[in-house]
Amino acid sequence: MTDSNHISSAASSQVLSTTRRHWLAGAAVSALALAAGRLHAQPGNAAQSGQRVLRVGHQKGWLSILKKRGTLEKRLTPLGVAVRWVEFNAGPVQLEALNVGSIDFGDVGEAPPIFAQAAGAPLVYAGATVARPGLEAVIVPKGSPIRSVTDLKGKRVAYNKGSNVHYFLVKLLEKHGLQYGDVQSVFLAPADARAAFEKGSVDAWVIWDPFLASAQKSLEARLLADATGVVNNRAYYFTSRDFASRNADVLRIAIEEIAAIDAWAAKNQGAAATELSQILGLDPAVTQLYLSRARYGTSAVNADILAEQQKIADTFFDLKLIPKKLNLLDAAPVDLVAAR
Repeated sequence: MTDSNHISSAASSQVLSTTRRHWLAGAAVSALALAAGRLHAQPGNAAQSGQRVLRVGHQKGWLSILKKRGTLEKRLTPLGVAVRWVEFNAGPVQLEALNVGSIDFGDVGEAPPIFAQAAGAPLVYAGATVARPGLEAVIVPKGSPIRSVTDLKGKRVAYNKGSNVHYFLVKLLEKHGLQYGDVQSVFLAPADARAAFEKGSVDAWVIWDPFLASAQKSLEARLLADATGVVNNRAYYFTSRDFASRNADVLRIAIEEIAAIDAWAAKNQGAAATELSQILGLDPAVTQLYLSRARYGTSAVNADILAEQQKIADTFFDLKLIPKKLNLLDAAPVDLVAAR
């Protein structure tokens, strides 16, 4: 299978994330039902014996590496905590699983938790990566006459509606003296956006890694501008208010073990790229480019990080992507709530 096919397959799994305002839709619920079935069908469920359980939902990525290594289990077993894993194909599906009580912890990008909070999910931010602005960018075809962000005025720009790159584009245009309406927005999921980009049906594409790295490697796309100096582009780990109030020690250890994977990857980018390429089904050259511009580190969420999410939520409300204004402190970690 070619790298392009791998990316198309991976992108197809992201389709749920394009329907952010409808993240409770039937497709998500169906995927959840399968996932929940796998969770509860395991024999000897530890919860039945009174043992504490951490049910981890994850997408293919860092948490897959953590699962493979078993270090989280080694830390939690002495505390009488069992770990259960279930894989999902998109962040919104994980958040629906949290909403119905089928998982306790998961990983997601910037945008899905905002839509989940707007839909009433009881989520709490448990951890966040460092800022990673190099992992999202605007790209143009190799021979494009577009040379600056201001050249995007009047052009057709493809991106995922209601996603992290939607917010990035709004702020990038503002930084360069343009209005959001100055470009022709073409709302497409990654697989469709890549096809449109290849055919020349759009003038530019706003996308994140590893789709970004793949387009650069296989299509020779030219990077027009990344998010450096515009937005931070973090990834998040989430839990529920109920689980967080009863298992602060478990969540602390989970974030520490994820941070340990980050620290290893920072010092061993070649090995990390190889392992991640196997997990994602991508050419190692793609994951090498992806990780070469990543920044590494995961920690607890603080007030400043929540303020960043608040800006995204406010922007999405102004764009009428969510139905009401949000207070991100309502999704604050337990210790921040206690300090309010």
